[in-house]
Amino acid sequence: MVKINQPEPFTFEGGNRAVLLLHGFTGNSADVRMLGRYLNKQGYTCHAPHMRGHGVPPEELVKYGPDDWYDDVKAAYQFLLDQGYDEIAVGGLSMGGVMSLKLGMEHPVKGIFPMAAPMFTQGEERMHQGVLHYAKEYKQLNGMGDEQVEKEMRAFEGTPLPTIRALHTFIEGVRQDIDLIYTPTLIAQGLKDEVVDPESARWIHDHVETDQKELFWYKESGHVVTLDQEKEQLHKDVYAFLEKLDWQDKSK
Repeated sequence: MVKINQPEPFTFEGGNRAVLLLHGFTGNSADVRMLGRYLNKQGYTCHAPHMRGHGVPPEELVKYGPDDWYDDVKAAYQFLLDQGYDEIAVGGLSMGGVMSLKLGMEHPVKGIFPMAAPMFTQGEERMHQGVLHYAKEYKQLNGMGDEQVEKEMRAFEGTPLPTIRALHTFIEGVRQDIDLIYTPTLIAQGLKDEVVDPESARWIHDHVETDQKELFWYKESGHVVTLDQEKEQLHKDVYAFLEKLDWQDKSK
């Protein structure tokens, strides 16, 4: 069996301004690595953790839920504080975007930039099929034979449902409390997103309380806007947003 190398969490050290980058559900640090590299070249320190159960076999994913993952996000935030970075912006893709909003409600951050973040979830069955697709693809990419893949998928079939239900509840909680956000916010959304209803982006924009908010549409991009064909424009837009924040350290 040939195993693929899994992406690792990363910390790209730069100046005193730090950016916490969060991957999506069933994703990993590869979701935000190019963005992290770009921002690091502009002088920012960038850190991207792996939430538990991500970047490892899918059987591990379903052992955890959004409360565990939010604990991981808070731990990553604390990691940056412990490293001496007391000015932190946070952004994330999809579920990571939801996590970035919750962190911004509860902890001091300079700015928040959710990207393709859902406020209105898909039906349970559609999310279930998405996780099954992820699990099958993971096994195939790791060189597992068809017969073994099918055997393991039969065993995996029903296991994601409690995690999916918990994620629905978590997103609903963030949506209900979104008026607690007074921090500058950039919302990024691909118009060809087949996973998240683009109207989620408009809803976030309209319901955060901050007056410093921007909504960027990427007409040719799907759900993983950080890796799609307009990623370079996204990089520039996030950088411009970060540059406008009220950083105490003017030197980066």
